[in-house]
Amino acid sequence: MASKRRSNTLTRLFEDIVDDTKDLVDDLLDRAKDIETDVKDAVTDATGDDEGSSSAGDTAVLRQSLKELQAKVNELTELQLQAAKTADATK
Repeated sequence: MASKRRSNTLTRLFEDIVDDTKDLVDDLLDRAKDIETDVKDAVTDATGDDEGSSSAGDTAVLRQSLKELQAKVNELTELQLQAAKTADATK
């Protein structure tokens, strides 16, 4: 038996390119969806974002840490302003 030979026309070439491109895009989208799901799961696991998992004590500690951080940022901002004023004065 003789095998049927496929005719290689220009339109067949474009058809193959389009089909391969569609397959590639589908694969990329599938992988992106998998990555998105994995990242969401990892963030949920890392933050312990389950309902009822955080206590009032944890919230109070976080609020206190935030206040300390804000105070430090304000202090550093004031130091930067003073340094800028000193630099302008020496010019």
